[in-house]
Amino acid sequence: MPTQPQRTILERFPASSPRGSWSAEEYAAAQRAQGTQAQVVMDLGSDQFLVVTNTTAQ
Repeated sequence: MPTQPQRTILERFPASSPRGSWSAEEYAAAQRAQGTQAQVVMDLGSDQFLVVTNTTAQ
């Protein structure tokens, strides 16, 4: 059975924010501009948008 790559959470944003996922998307874009492979995922259990990377945070 293949294993999922480890993800590092870089930042959390509440889904109830008036701007929705935009804050998370902007943060992820800024991280990508600095060379970090960041993406936004939704954590349904905590009702948060997470900015994650598959690489270990420095």
